[in-house]
Amino acid sequence: MKRAALLATTALTAGLLATTAHAAAAPKVTNACVLSVPDEGSSTPQKICYTLFQPVGADSTHRVPLIFHSHGWGGSRTKTASSFAAFLDAGYGVLSFDQRGFGEDGGKARIENPAYEGKDGEKLVDLVSKLPWVQQDGPGDPRIGAIGGSYGGGYQFVSAFTEIADKHKQVFDALAPEITWWDLKQSLAPQGVAKTEWDSALTAAGTQALPTEVLQGLGESVATGTWTDGSVPGTVNLDAFFAKNGPAWQVSQGRHIDVPVLFRQGITDELFPLAQGLQNYAKALTPAARAKSVFVGYNGGHVLPNAYPLSDQPSGDPCSAQLTGGKDFTALTVRFFDHVLKGKPDTLKGSYGNYHLATSTNTCSTTSAVTPNKTYPVGTVATTEVAGAALPFKVADGPLRVAGTPILKGLVTALGVNNRAFYALGVGTSQADVKLVQGDVLPYSSMLPVNGQATTIELPSVAVDVPKGSQLYVVAMGTNDMFAGFGSRTPGAVVLQSATVSLPLVR
Repeated sequence: MKRAALLATTALTAGLLATTAHAAAAPKVTNACVLSVPDEGSSTPQKICYTLFQPVGADSTHRVPLIFHSHGWGGSRTKTASSFAAFLDAGYGVLSFDQRGFGEDGGKARIENPAYEGKDGEKLVDLVSKLPWVQQDGPGDPRIGAIGGSYGGGYQFVSAFTEIADKHKQVFDALAPEITWWDLKQSLAPQGVAKTEWDSALTAAGTQALPTEVLQGLGESVATGTWTDGSVPGTVNLDAFFAKNGPAWQVSQGRHIDVPVLFRQGITDELFPLAQGLQNYAKALTPAARAKSVFVGYNGGHVLPNAYPLSDQPSGDPCSAQLTGGKDFTALTVRFFDHVLKGKPDTLKGSYGNYHLATSTNTCSTTSAVTPNKTYPVGTVATTEVAGAALPFKVADGPLRVAGTPILKGLVTALGVNNRAFYALGVGTSQADVKLVQGDVLPYSSMLPVNGQATTIELPSVAVDVPKGSQLYVVAMGTNDMFAGFGSRTPGAVVLQSATVSLPLVR
């Protein structure tokens, strides 16, 4: 009995020691650079530097999928293994890299141009396709997923699309982009009206990385409040620079992503708002890919404090928690990749092909459609003659749930020159306490006078529960913090008569 007990104790101790040793083992970390295409006007290859994490147990006899990662605008790659613990512990390799113009790379950022950043992504794919411990689906085709937010979401699209364009096949096997864009001009200057606060912030964060002409063009846009397109002699044509910098252009060339994508988009995001993610989901993917993809909207993203008008700017991600049983988006990403990249049992059944959107009170609304399905007459919607109070106009009584992109229509009259107005949905118990839903606004703009012109205005995409006793309003304003100082150039109200608001109601 004593010998048996001793043997059992020895085995238990050995097992505990082995477990402890495995837990204490660290991934192998490699810092290096690859050479990519030269910057514009240069003949010197551009270095793209990376940190590669090889997880414990990965070798030529046990190959694993690899996760690409990159940083947001103005940032640099992540060099600490602990930042990727969830992925490394799940048996994924990770490669984090500096994007052109940032970190150790030097050069100039072309803001996810396929001829530059797209080629950088290809060089990194070529690198990992030769690693003996990375799972390969074929020659030059490693098993790859991708993570990252904002600019770190932009690289995912340009890399995946560039591989499709050059190799005529899907090389990236799954993407998980967060708070990124569909069309940069739409994001930076909707209706040609510059988001001056954000354009200034992005310029400041990327001063050393941006080409001189882009710095000049963004400076012109901030100074005038109007997107500079070169139509004024001596100004920069930003349209030419940004023409190919996003999924919108890739889709215009007939390309689509045909692999599962896990989207996470900020609904309170003022730079790359929910509508940008919705367009990526609807237009950048094939129908087959959409059926295998998941869309999560959360309260967060690129958010600046708003003083005018009064806004509701919540924070939280109830949908990721709901889909993972109380965990976060990282846990959701691991589950998603486990099924797509490793073929593990599907733990997200019922979540595919739907939109999971955080409401302004941080509940999760799941819907299969985000387009309007009911229209309400509103009458006349007007701004003040000069910059003044935001004016709310009642749309409907609660209770109701809105999730998606509302549309405002009417006959617009604006007798000034370079007329502007800004619109959003709001909720209140009366006109006196209305707050904008999730903080975002969108502009209407007309360079010339208009009189009774039929107009359609897309309102910010939102998710909101309007409780009984409260009302939903459309709010009209002559200016807004995000477009600081740039309302209409000549005094005069922007008036919509016979106005209607069409809502995407969840029933």
